[in-house]
Amino acid sequence: MKLSIYTDGGARGNPGPAGCGFVCIDENGLQIHQYSEFLGTKTNNEAEYIGLITALKWLINNQTIHKITKTTIFMDSQLIVRQMQGKYKVKAPNLKIYYQQAITLLSKVVSPLNFQDITRDKNNTADALANQAMDRG
Repeated sequence: MKLSIYTDGGARGNPGPAGCGFVCIDENGLQIHQYSEFLGTKTNNEAEYIGLITALKWLINNQTIHKITKTTIFMDSQLIVRQMQGKYKVKAPNLKIYYQQAITLLSKVVSPLNFQDITRDKNNTADALANQAMDRG
């Protein structure tokens, strides 16, 4: 199965109350999983990374069950996508730990995976999940 994962994170204030969310869509356009989590006080970029890390953990735990053959991760954070693609260096000290966690998790993904940046309006479901998580905080 080809899988699309849309992930998002945000904070109200920067830093401020933060949340993240992700949604997994199969190749037929069916939603197979969604998740959201309140993160406490974080920056926007920290929340984006935590959303990605949480999605990667789900992928690793479910890649065999769902027979995933290829994954595309969509994010509206161009910074995080470019960092994960190796096009931008991770300069912010607070993001280096999250970047390293994501890289470590990527090594456990058995099928091809790529990152794609998208506009916010194409990331509605993940954005709504992140906002629901912030509302719970």
